[in-house]
Amino acid sequence: MDRNVKIAPSILSADFAELGKEVQNIDAAGADYIHIDVMDGHFVPNITIGPGVVKALRPHSNKPFDVHLMVAPVDPYISAFAEAGADLISIHIEPDYDHAKALSRIRALGKRSGIVINPDTRPEKVFPYLDEVDLVLCMTVQPGFGGQAFMPEVLDKVGIFHELREKEGHRYLIEVDGGVTPEHLPLCTKAGVDVFVAGTAYYRADTATRKAFAELAGETA
Repeated sequence: MDRNVKIAPSILSADFAELGKEVQNIDAAGADYIHIDVMDGHFVPNITIGPGVVKALRPHSNKPFDVHLMVAPVDPYISAFAEAGADLISIHIEPDYDHAKALSRIRALGKRSGIVINPDTRPEKVFPYLDEVDLVLCMTVQPGFGGQAFMPEVLDKVGIFHELREKEGHRYLIEVDGGVTPEHLPLCTKAGVDVFVAGTAYYRADTATRKAFAELAGETA
């Protein structure tokens, strides 16, 4: 498949008092997606935002909203985030719920679907769903909090999903999330990454550096 590498800044690292403005700034800096981390304080040890915030942010950007649901159970929230303006909704493989049913529900609502795998989860757990998803998200930190260090060993898992995609003709994108800096982009792209979620490193940068981040993502395709 053709490679078109994209950048998806995560608003988890943004100024929550200025979220609307932050999203506009992401747009202006050339980002491709807006990544929205939703945490429930149960599946992961943090609490972030709900569908009401996503709905409030939707008028501030035409970019796709990449919503990452770190919640369990997930079924009660899929419709709410879809209606709030999510374009892509990703769910984790680790919690004990009906993943096939959840992915089918996402698609039935006209949204793209994704499956997420944590650093210590075997890639084989995701294999049954590869024909059903538009995106495979490999966490490069343990989910919960921003500011963690990138785990390069996860790139071995990325390589497995990239090889399967090429060998079996799957159409999913491969995304990484956690500790990503501009220095990681060439290595990640070589492993098969298509979408980079950028958090702390992105928001600590000035506007010019954010634009350079987006341009670097495009150049590594």
